[in-house]
Amino acid sequence: MFIREKRIGAYSYVYLVETVREDGKTKQRIIRNLGRKELVEATGDLDRLARSAARLSQRSMVLSLIEGGSTPGVACRRIGAPLLFERLWEESGCRAVLEGVLAGRRFEFSVERAVFLTVLHRLMVSGSDRACEHWREDYRIDGVDELELHHLYRAMSWLGEELPQSEQGGRTLAPRCTKDVLEEKLFERRRDLFSELSVVFMDTTTLYFEGRGGDSWVKRARARTTGPTSTRWCSGSSWIRMAGPCARRCGRGTPLTSPPCFR
Repeated sequence: MFIREKRIGAYSYVYLVETVREDGKTKQRIIRNLGRKELVEATGDLDRLARSAARLSQRSMVLSLIEGGSTPGVACRRIGAPLLFERLWEESGCRAVLEGVLAGRRFEFSVERAVFLTVLHRLMVSGSDRACEHWREDYRIDGVDELELHHLYRAMSWLGEELPQSEQGGRTLAPRCTKDVLEEKLFERRRDLFSELSVVFMDTTTLYFEGRGGDSWVKRARARTTGPTSTRWCSGSSWIRMAGPCARRCGRGTPLTSPPCFR
């Protein structure tokens, strides 16, 4: 069923017609003569008929809203990666360990969600906390809608907070901080009778940045042996057989110029 325009003499007429099949042939049968085109347009009868029919057609409703400029706000957000890593976050015990350490702290935001967001961002694309704030808009992640950029900064600062002198335990290479406590508790949670330190795999990588600041934790060094001199920071991770990652260490410069724990 459709609308057909037919010109007769000096005027054009509008018909509501349908296509039928009679004796093996296709024909158009007029259901109703809607009148002269000028009068139909002036009275708005055709528009009312279209709106009435559109109520029964979802596609036409969407097109009508688009034409009228009254479409509701629609956003497309990815859910795959957050769902996958949320489950790994739970099963590995990261969430439970974080919430346990945070039990005595009175933060006004969810530090655990802030840490999860930054970890997920670094796993997916990597980048700064400022980039993470914009990146999350394309993903549906539970519990992060109320987080702001300064919350991410505060969560990272908390991970790097140095512990009191009574909890340093004779450390000489680098002071113990909150992230060390998390690593130790995570290892204790996942260890079993077969967890041991007989096989340790240490992998390192170097990062560099441009600008001022960071004099206490970075060092100007060359990339490998022939690269340009730049401000560099070394990061390393330790993996134990059966138990997975157990520790992370950071140092100034490159693996060759960093403290002995990297060599």
